[in-house]
Amino acid sequence: MTLMQMEKRVKALEQTVAQLAPPSSSTNRRWYRTHAGRFADDPVFDEIVKLGRAYRKSQGAKTDTQRP
Repeated sequence: MTLMQMEKRVKALEQTVAQLAPPSSSTNRRWYRTHAGRFADDPVFDEIVKLGRAYRKSQGAKTDTQRP
C-alpha cells in the first residue's frame, strides 16, 4: 500500500468516526431530568426499592434516615 493510499484510508476513517461521535456541545448536561419520574407509580420499581432497602439493612448498612 502506498503512502497516498494510506492517507486516503485514514482520511475516510476520520470522517466516519467524526460522524459517529456526537458533538460535545449538544450533550445535555442535565440528562437526568429527562428520566426523573420515569418509574413513578410503578409497583415493580417500588418492590425493587423495598427489596434493596431490606438487603442493605441485612448487611448492616446505614438506612436513609441514619445518614447525616
